[in-house]
Amino acid sequence: MTLSEIVVRAVCVLVAFLVLPLLVGQTEHKVMAHMQGRLGPMEAGGFHGWAQLVADGIKFSQKEDIVPLAADKRVFRLAPALGIVAYLLALAVIPFGPGFYGATVPASLVFLLAVTGFGTVGTLMAGWSSGNKYALLGGLRSAAQLVSYELPLILTCASFAIAAGSLSLTGILHAWSPWWLLWQLPGAVVLVVAATAELQRPPFDMPVADSELVMGPYTEYTGLRFALFLLAEYAGIVVMSLLLSVLYLGGWHGPFPGTVGWLWTLLKGFVIAVLIIWVRVAWPRLREDQLQRVAWLGLVPIALFQLALTAVVVVVMNR
Repeated sequence: MTLSEIVVRAVCVLVAFLVLPLLVGQTEHKVMAHMQGRLGPMEAGGFHGWAQLVADGIKFSQKEDIVPLAADKRVFRLAPALGIVAYLLALAVIPFGPGFYGATVPASLVFLLAVTGFGTVGTLMAGWSSGNKYALLGGLRSAAQLVSYELPLILTCASFAIAAGSLSLTGILHAWSPWWLLWQLPGAVVLVVAATAELQRPPFDMPVADSELVMGPYTEYTGLRFALFLLAEYAGIVVMSLLLSVLYLGGWHGPFPGTVGWLWTLLKGFVIAVLIIWVRVAWPRLREDQLQRVAWLGLVPIALFQLALTAVVVVVMNR
């Protein structure tokens, strides 16, 4: 790969990273406005509230950047950037179409899972470094949630890797067939739920729980630093939606995969992103004990069942 190709791919990944999370954020405003009858997001800027996201950006940029006296200032300032960097690296290895991806990584599925898990460390750092008891409790909840939901997420991804015989996202897409929509369905359900919990989105937002912990790990953050956490959340929705699109829905496979394969990947990912947003509006927040019960008594057994089923099917088909 020449230097010019590397630069072009890096620029494309950066543009996608800057645009797609903002589109998800705008979509969330509109979906919540329609489902909950909110008038504000439908009015800003005129036609269908197109400027709501711009107004939010201006609001955050005007707020004072405050660092508490009791905070570990270096860690406090570094925490918002971790999620951004982690999801940027994850987006770089997602194949949008044949040969249409930012970076070539042999075991790209393992790489993606590693860097997205690392992004959650930013939340732990925010809770620990803030010098605030509510932030610390939110950080501890975030750590417990990360441990609980990372396991079913990895087990489900392992099922897709075994079915394809590859740890590469591109290899999984080349092995994908419509038959997966049926026998990998339990794993897809686990992946959606575990990804939503990994992103700490409602109804799995116990680390934040504004009615209990003010704003959890983000209590002491203001202005653009707080906006970076929101951007990382939307970037996480993009990455997880595209991951499910690749693993379960076939990514670029569609009626015209050779010409607009990247469009099918984006459309499938957008549908999953809307599903994650819809869950936020439709479901109430779980209690902490319910959150752990869903992971260990619900998702883990289903993920293990899917893993065993995949192993049996692969052995039988290879005889």
